[in-house]
Amino acid sequence: MRQLYILGLLALLPTALFAQARYTKILSEIDGQTAAYTTVAQQIWSWAEMGYQETQSSALLLQTLADAGFTIEKGVADIPTAFVATYGSGSPVIAILGEYDALPGLSQKAVAYKISNDTKAGHACGHHLFGTASAAAAIAAKAYLENNNKSGTIKFFGCPAEEGGSGKVYMTRAGLFDDADVALHWHPSSVNAANPANALANKSAKFRFYGVSAHAAGAPEKGRSALDAVESMNYMVNQMREHIPSDSRIHYVITQGGEAPNVVPNFAEVYYYARHPQRDVVMDLFDRIVNAGKGAALGTDTRMEHEIIGGVHELLQNDVLQTLVHENLKTVGGYSYTEEEKAFAEQIAETLGTPLDTRYVNGVMPYTTTAKAGGSTDVGDVSFALPTVGFGAATWVPGTPAHSWQAVAAGGTSIGTKGMMTAAKTIALTAMKLIDNPQLVKKAKEEFNQKRGADFKYIPLIGDRAPALNYRN
Repeated sequence: MRQLYILGLLALLPTALFAQARYTKILSEIDGQTAAYTTVAQQIWSWAEMGYQETQSSALLLQTLADAGFTIEKGVADIPTAFVATYGSGSPVIAILGEYDALPGLSQKAVAYKISNDTKAGHACGHHLFGTASAAAAIAAKAYLENNNKSGTIKFFGCPAEEGGSGKVYMTRAGLFDDADVALHWHPSSVNAANPANALANKSAKFRFYGVSAHAAGAPEKGRSALDAVESMNYMVNQMREHIPSDSRIHYVITQGGEAPNVVPNFAEVYYYARHPQRDVVMDLFDRIVNAGKGAALGTDTRMEHEIIGGVHELLQNDVLQTLVHENLKTVGGYSYTEEEKAFAEQIAETLGTPLDTRYVNGVMPYTTTAKAGGSTDVGDVSFALPTVGFGAATWVPGTPAHSWQAVAAGGTSIGTKGMMTAAKTIALTAMKLIDNPQLVKKAKEEFNQKRGADFKYIPLIGDRAPALNYRN
């Protein structure tokens, strides 16, 4: 029996080596396109278009995929900057997610020191790299299907407005992921890591108060201050913090508060987020925030209305896919800084108040299941539609927080580009292995169905509202 077992392993060895050679060829081809993909990413970085305004950015990625032979469907889910690019036929159907929106209120310079905000927006979450790497991976997976006469379908999903606009939620609600088997994504980070990490469910809205203008000194009794209503609402919500689960998060910004101190504001607006690891708790928190707004309007004799802006599920993890991606990220490996990159990184590290530690730029963070959720993503809704997996690649200097000027800066340099190419190769390798191993897809689906539950019914937190195309205006 032992001899038969050994002979069986030896028989499989040429097949495994042949597959590895095919993978290596595709990964090498991705490396050969580094300059071209760098040009795409840096063009999107320079445009820095915010959610649902990514006209040029989405068009560039769309054209890149069209030129590579993908069939394009534009304006999906009633979103002008969303699209799906498809190649191939048959199973497995692999969805690759790409983002490209920027954040408001950040400088947009690739320098190692803080400057005043000189632009309307900046790529402080690295989505210019995200979208480009995912497109590169989709094109590489297409080449793998073509070169090896394989069955399978690659779908690139152009996903706008991840930053608060919940673009993928509308796409999920529209059923765009229903025919896919697995979804692959990644995110810029300060380390290379493919650990399972939760994300917080999130619901957001803009609360608008309408009062009565009057001269603040000459006729204050005739005025009803919308700003007073906003401040009253904020006070009540801040009092509420003592009586909510400790792992909840509530944030707000006053987006409009009046024009002049001597005019009683007849309009004011406050923008709220509520987060928690479980969407049911988020929905309860949000209802309490709404009640605070109602109470504030009643107490200040103003009128309140609110508009749901976004709402996302938490992430549903898939261990089958996560361990596969971790091994693939280890195979691809990290990268080394040039002397110029190291000097830049050390300057950035100094602004962060931490010594430069490049262990997980050069390599990959060990696998762990203890990572905590720190933010929210509309990938959460996708993860309840089909088995979904993601990872982080070191596009920023170690220690850099997302949504910072340091993230913007590194994303505009070769540090960002090197991390982007690590991500592209990892997604491509994962797609190729899933194409070659239908059993992996089957196991991922079995785990997904078990974790999601037989009675699960998808209910988007945004309700039935149309896409919030003007939420950044």
